[in-house]
Amino acid sequence: MDTFDSALMAARAQFAITISFHIVLAALTIGLANFLMVLEGLWLWRGQKIYLDVYLYWLKIFALNVAVGTASGLILEYEFGLNWSRLSTQAGDILGPLMFYEVLAAFFLEAGFLGIMLFGLKKVGPRLHFFSTCAVAIGSLISAFWILSANSWMQTPVGYSIGTDGRFMAEDWWAIIFNPSFPYRLAHMTLAAFLGTATLVAGISAWQLLRQPQNPRVRLQFSMALWMIVVLSPLQIVVGDLHGQHSLKVQPLKVAAIEGSWTRPADGAGEPLRLVAIPDMTERRNHWEVAIPRVGSLYLRHDLTGTIAALDEFPPEDMPPVPIVFFAFRFMVGLGLLMVGQGLTSLVLRWRKRLYTAPWMLRGCVLMAPGGFLAMLCGWVVTEVGRQPFTVYGLLRTADSLSSVSRQQVIGSTWTILVFYLLIFGIGLWVMLRILREPPRKGEAGPQPTLADETGQS
Repeated sequence: MDTFDSALMAARAQFAITISFHIVLAALTIGLANFLMVLEGLWLWRGQKIYLDVYLYWLKIFALNVAVGTASGLILEYEFGLNWSRLSTQAGDILGPLMFYEVLAAFFLEAGFLGIMLFGLKKVGPRLHFFSTCAVAIGSLISAFWILSANSWMQTPVGYSIGTDGRFMAEDWWAIIFNPSFPYRLAHMTLAAFLGTATLVAGISAWQLLRQPQNPRVRLQFSMALWMIVVLSPLQIVVGDLHGQHSLKVQPLKVAAIEGSWTRPADGAGEPLRLVAIPDMTERRNHWEVAIPRVGSLYLRHDLTGTIAALDEFPPEDMPPVPIVFFAFRFMVGLGLLMVGQGLTSLVLRWRKRLYTAPWMLRGCVLMAPGGFLAMLCGWVVTEVGRQPFTVYGLLRTADSLSSVSRQQVIGSTWTILVFYLLIFGIGLWVMLRILREPPRKGEAGPQPTLADETGQS
């Protein structure tokens, strides 16, 4: 059992490493594709070449990100077969078609129009090229749709039956695809991808403004990114609250871990907001707890006296790693509040006409550049670690999803993956920094030289 547990932890660690790399690249693909769609649409609508210059500049980053992201995604496909073959066997009749739909409906749509998007503007004309950009952007969202549907079904499984061999069999595909948690996860993750891209673009633009404060193209991309943060960061809080309310119904144990609630408060006392604590799973209590009475009830039950099921009301063997879930959630919320503050500050500076010239704001945006994606990763940790020890929640344990592999095999493949990732990501990061070193300029070439000059647009 010790050997099996070691292999299990090694496989889980490997998956955590690979998915963390890939999810950032996938989210950036979604965000940049839709950012590019808006930029090209504004160029066609307003006829101002500044939008095309910014479009062609970020198109180079998008192309690089797609190339690196595709390489990272291939590793995940093999990982399911190598480390998690029992999961594939038990739930493959449901998860397999969902993954196939993602490839069929999204990947082919993106790949089919990506070449036109990258190199076809002077060949097919601006309007057909814009159609290609829209197809790639929509394809990225369709990809997210199917991936999140599969993941959400594992969190809230419905529409299935279990055969005599223990395999999950599809009974109602409509219920499977649109399972109870899917709408919340789709909205929350899509907004996270947009916000992560917005904070990154704002941070890069702020760094470029510190060097070239009068560059109108940098000002444009900085302004657009901050408007995205202004609009979407409060909306993300609303969606997150709805998602939390639903999780309280379908995964109360996860919410108890998020709150670090070991025992239910007395009637009428309400749930406290635990700002800081060190959860101890051995003693089943919190150390160094700093809490505000009743505030937790406001966002959990929308009153001052409501309570939630506590950790001691669930079987110990079903309990997730509470400290990881507890701290990841607080990092996510903290970064989310910083994004709201970033957006509000930008509104004040716009009103004072100092948005592009306040050095403290620009430096703050540079520091917040990875903030959106870090918040997204923390949210992913809460989602995935919080459902442990299950892969299919309440039905299939993670230990029963593992292939017959040894710890040495998993560790060996992990080192191989890390070397591959460091090589691919190292080269990709080096190229990206070389591109971003110079801000967008008039007559930006994009992936293909003289592309802007040959469109006939001005």
